[in-house]
Amino acid sequence: MNTSSSPHAILLACLLWTIIRNTSTLTIRCNPYDKQALLNFKLRLSDPSHILSSLHGPLNTTVVNGKVSPVTTSLAQSLNSLSPCSTTPPSYRDTEDKSHCLTGSIYLSLLLVELQFITYLNLGNNDFLAIQFDYSLHSQDSHNNLSVATTPLPRQSLNSATLRHLDLSYNENLAINSLQWLSNMSSLEYLNLRGVDLYNETNWLQLVTTLHSLSELYMRGCQLQDLSSSLQYANFTALELLDLSENEFNLELPKWLSNLNCSISVLDLSSSSLKGPLPKALLNFQQLEFLDLEDNNLDGAIPYWLGEFQVLQILNLGTNTFSGSIPTNLGNLSSLIDLGVNSNHLSGIVSEKNFVKLSELKTLWISSSPPLIFYFDSHWIPPFQLEELYISCAGPNIPVWLYTQRYIERLYIEESSFEAQGKFWNFVSRMTDVLSSKGNSIDGNLTNVLLNATYIDLSSSGLKGSLPRFSPNVVIADLSNNSLSGDISPLLCDQKMLNEKTNLLYLDVSVNHLSGGLTNCWKNWKSLVYMNLGSNNLTGHIPTSMGLLSNLTSLHLHENNLYGEIPPSLQNCHSLLIFNVRENILSGNIPN
Repeated sequence: MNTSSSPHAILLACLLWTIIRNTSTLTIRCNPYDKQALLNFKLRLSDPSHILSSLHGPLNTTVVNGKVSPVTTSLAQSLNSLSPCSTTPPSYRDTEDKSHCLTGSIYLSLLLVELQFITYLNLGNNDFLAIQFDYSLHSQDSHNNLSVATTPLPRQSLNSATLRHLDLSYNENLAINSLQWLSNMSSLEYLNLRGVDLYNETNWLQLVTTLHSLSELYMRGCQLQDLSSSLQYANFTALELLDLSENEFNLELPKWLSNLNCSISVLDLSSSSLKGPLPKALLNFQQLEFLDLEDNNLDGAIPYWLGEFQVLQILNLGTNTFSGSIPTNLGNLSSLIDLGVNSNHLSGIVSEKNFVKLSELKTLWISSSPPLIFYFDSHWIPPFQLEELYISCAGPNIPVWLYTQRYIERLYIEESSFEAQGKFWNFVSRMTDVLSSKGNSIDGNLTNVLLNATYIDLSSSGLKGSLPRFSPNVVIADLSNNSLSGDISPLLCDQKMLNEKTNLLYLDVSVNHLSGGLTNCWKNWKSLVYMNLGSNNLTGHIPTSMGLLSNLTSLHLHENNLYGEIPPSLQNCHSLLIFNVRENILSGNIPN
């Protein structure tokens, strides 16, 4: 295939090609009518990254020996992602910069009427503002110096019998007042409207149930409020995945949900303001593999019948108002991989009876306030090997079976009270991903402890001793609000660390009893972006070597006993936005 177009343009060009067969060569040329339709679509968009800029000249290619490559064939049947943005939104930012994305109105009439061979349409993760249907268009694209006068297009009903996959997700500014147009997409199997504003569409359920081929429906965070609680039956016949999470239903689970006549395997209703007890009719979904009800207002006892699901792999009941004990029947879920019953109002005893057959378990979140009572046989060895554990316990000791877990990478211990001896610190030093033990009452000493996790949060836990040592793997470390004492030099001037590249970005050891000077070992910590040494008993000068922290954006040295002048070398910290040295004994002028 020979073409000078960009990869994105190639995807679009494939929509326009008509196949003309010869004896030895397959020539693929643009059908002028189809090309005109797509150009009409393009002219209605704002394209700041110019990914569609090459759609203005002849588009053709040749496939030798009469053979069409599989890529050409599949692209000729689909309109792949039209987004220059990332396909997955960022995990660690509140918002994503959409200034370089496609924006404007989506004219579906141009794509689904005039180009009816489309089976796959992905317009997700852009910044579209509205959906329009317009059958007579006349436009001029002055931005690309392209003048295209359009003739009125045939007035047809919107009937895309071939479209199977439609993705409009992550268009945060897109509001749709009516989904009536969906009823004409009789072959649709996949519909993703995640993040689209459907606040004014109160008839959404009745409209999507007309899609009898629909197997996956994603309506997460669509500002839905109406769950049609009076409806007895919803006519989904092929549905396998239903995601209605992050909406505001504020009612009990409706009867139609339990009466679905289909083989649901994934049901996500998390963060949707649901309330009331769980109806036993959910047992109708015997093919259920994923059930997420986290972060609602569901109450009553956790039903014992949940243990009767045969193939359930994910069960998340966390952050609700369930009360009573954890039923031992959950221990029968032999296929379970992920169990979350944390942050409820549970009580009673947790023992090995709750985990009898959970041989596949990898993730366990189990906590309550006040903490549950753990009563395990000291010789019990679990049938599982966890990778992630979130736990709160009343102590005085951590359950002994914890030390049999060889593959835990993420450990969260919160709202607990226990004694941490050497065996415990040796165990947590094996964590490679997350070690979070904040808000506890731990009788433990961190002196000479080596911590290895990428993310460490041991704040507000009553810990004593001197600062621990960090491996080069540590990126974020929060040891604030403890009773740690001694000099900071053992941590920052560790000879072994001096010989290895550190990755530490965030260090908070504020509100402790640390003393001594600020050391001169800063050349080894140039990766630091945030550092808080405030509210300690540190003394001496601010060392000149702190000017080597060129990536630092936030430096807190407040409420100590530092004296002398602020070193001019800090002007080398070009990224510094916050410099907090209040309540010290500093003198002289503030350098430019």
